[in-house]
Amino acid sequence: MIVTSNLTKIFRDKKRGEIRAVDSVSIECQPGRVFGLLGLNGAGKTTLMRLLSTILKPTSGTAKVAGFDILEQPEKVKEKIGFLSCETGLYHRLTAEETVNYFGRLNGMKEDQLKRRVDEMFERFDMNEFRKRRVDKLSSGMKQKVSIARTFINDPEVLILDEPTLGLDVVTSRGIIDFIKKSRGSNRCILFSTHVMWEAQKLCDDIAIIHKGKILEVGTLEQLRSKTGLNDLDDIFVKIVGE
Repeated sequence: MIVTSNLTKIFRDKKRGEIRAVDSVSIECQPGRVFGLLGLNGAGKTTLMRLLSTILKPTSGTAKVAGFDILEQPEKVKEKIGFLSCETGLYHRLTAEETVNYFGRLNGMKEDQLKRRVDEMFERFDMNEFRKRRVDKLSSGMKQKVSIARTFINDPEVLILDEPTLGLDVVTSRGIIDFIKKSRGSNRCILFSTHVMWEAQKLCDDIAIIHKGKILEVGTLEQLRSKTGLNDLDDIFVKIVGE
């Protein structure tokens, strides 16, 4: 569902010179599985996800999402994905419900289908209490829930989730993780980034460790355990990335 080949994004800064935010990344994300992108802040996770969602164009290399090329068929890619950015970008004058409805309609959902799906999302993420409240009156955690609901609203084939539990309390985070875990059914592909180890350990079928734009290791948790001789993902990560 997601295949990248030597995908590279270079930024140029007057002071720092050339910055290889994503450096020759080649990964494959399979349907029916959660692919975890694990890295420190600034490792390149968000840039990679923005490339795959066609927000950014690569400097070199290529990628296909749901069979469509990110450069040649960006509109087709957008039809197939739900993308949760680490920056919510919510319009402050809409209510939580209006926001989710708006994105459902943007994706061509019929009104009866949209109503059922909105009710399901608001119940699932415990959002009914602030359903009619304007976005500018919501807490950061509430805004994050609205962002997650709008990402899932059209039940996309590919989910690209950039730190979906950011700003949420532990109980709500666990609920989101459990929901994502269940959402991988029906051959849905989920690309999930985090730097929270317990999330990756609980959720991910496959894990890629990214550092300074490069993929250092890819494998299942058991494969990474076997390769490093360590059991805990925190220890595995530190060993691979380096102290």
